[in-house]
Amino acid sequence: MSGSILKISEAASIGLHAMMILAQNGDKLVSVKEIATTLDVSANHLSKVMQRLNKAGFIESVKGFNGGFRLLLSPDEITFLDIYEIFDGKLKSSSCLLSHDECVDKCIFGDLISSVNKQVKEKFETTKLSDFVK
Repeated sequence: MSGSILKISEAASIGLHAMMILAQNGDKLVSVKEIATTLDVSANHLSKVMQRLNKAGFIESVKGFNGGFRLLLSPDEITFLDIYEIFDGKLKSSSCLLSHDECVDKCIFGDLISSVNKQVKEKFETTKLSDFVK
């Protein structure tokens, strides 16, 4: 089992990747099956993710035999932070892994936690789907 310092829910990760696929496909409808195969994820889980993105107004769903999903907004208007916050809520700055307001003594991590959180937030705010469109 491998650990990860950066914790992003599976739903948010799938949402970010699915939105990138939609951005790369322009106005072409892309089915859940196509996205699930590309990402190697469960079609059922992906469907739930797509419903949340649809409800948030980022994508549209076209039903039927040749149906699928496509972006409603320009890829230049959608940041990673926009997508992340649909699934994992507001990205809060924190300086403590134990969720304390302040450490009893000097923090053993120094300013590492707040620095990493700041970097992630800045990256998510400045990264747009259009950064991945060829």
